[in-house]
Amino acid sequence: MADPKKPVVQEEQNAGQQTEVTFSERNIHAAYANFARVTATPEEVIVDLALNSNPFATGKQEISIDQRLIMNFYTAKRLFTTLGMTLQKHEEAFGVIELDPRKRVKAAPGTPGN
Repeated sequence: MADPKKPVVQEEQNAGQQTEVTFSERNIHAAYANFARVTATPEEVIVDLALNSNPFATGKQEISIDQRLIMNFYTAKRLFTTLGMTLQKHEEAFGVIELDPRKRVKAAPGTPGN
């Protein structure tokens, strides 16, 4: 999270002036999500976030969407860029994030394949 006491200075492209943006986290709502769905309209990107309490279950599941973020495409692209840089730094420090859970599972010692 950004330091709430540290202002962020943005350069305005048109006027060459600087705008100081500060952040307040007084009313922040934190939630955990392990499920995301992204949809879009011609004007906006919609990101639904939820907790799937049994992500490896088979058959029909109902997932309750807890949070919905709606943003314009400019904000979505800035988020995409920032997330990409954050993931790249994490993987440089800790290794590649494997999305396939079957590839993340390690066989028990003494079993074939070890």
